[in-house]
Amino acid sequence: MAGHSKWAKVKHFKGAIDAKRGKIFSKLSREITIAAKLAGGDPAMNPRLRMVLLKCRAANMPNDNIERAIKKGLGGGEGASFEELTYEIYGPNGVALLVEISTDNRNRTAAEIRSIVTKSGGSIATPGSVSRLFQRKGQIIIAREAATEDQAMEAALEAGAEDFKAEAQGYEILTEPAKFEAVHKALEARGIKCAAAEVTSLPSVTVPLSGEQSVAAVNKLIEALEEHDDVKEVYSNAEYPDPALAA
Repeated sequence: MAGHSKWAKVKHFKGAIDAKRGKIFSKLSREITIAAKLAGGDPAMNPRLRMVLLKCRAANMPNDNIERAIKKGLGGGEGASFEELTYEIYGPNGVALLVEISTDNRNRTAAEIRSIVTKSGGSIATPGSVSRLFQRKGQIIIAREAATEDQAMEAALEAGAEDFKAEAQGYEILTEPAKFEAVHKALEARGIKCAAAEVTSLPSVTVPLSGEQSVAAVNKLIEALEEHDDVKEVYSNAEYPDPALAA
């Protein structure tokens, strides 16, 4: 996963919270409602809900919003008619994108996503052609000030982490999806705060970008997709020349 923009993504997410707090809270509320509808409102018994609540904590989402979304899911209504889709896309410069979507109208969303992709110089890919370029992994990001390298590495590896990488900004821990929760809980039990923690799709092959024009074109598509109400996540295999340029 060389060259992926994990640190920039953390910084970008924090900045986006301030700029688009209402939209982010709305998307998280929808995810909570769907998770509660599918498997109940107890995070201890609902792994999907636990994952969403991690995002809510990172976004400083108020507890009242969370509780309302859980009650909505348990009470029926929204969530019952939502369908989850994954779009495979080739963007400018041959960058591959996986886009996770929750929609209550597949045809409307398909037309809107296709329009966004076409206007940005991309194309909808053949199913499987993009997904094969990504792997599902648990990924935990820890800032250097949160723990020493020895503390973070010991806690992660003892709990079953697959890989540990120390970088200038901090530490990255990778796990198999099934081990993610155990590793995350082990870190928190030792008082190690995580800057980001999620089961994500990481690229096994990256596409280097060179020049401001290439970076701008890819970022334009990613940002347009992220703006869409039905889009949950956008995963890219773009390799940025400077992580600070990542969308």
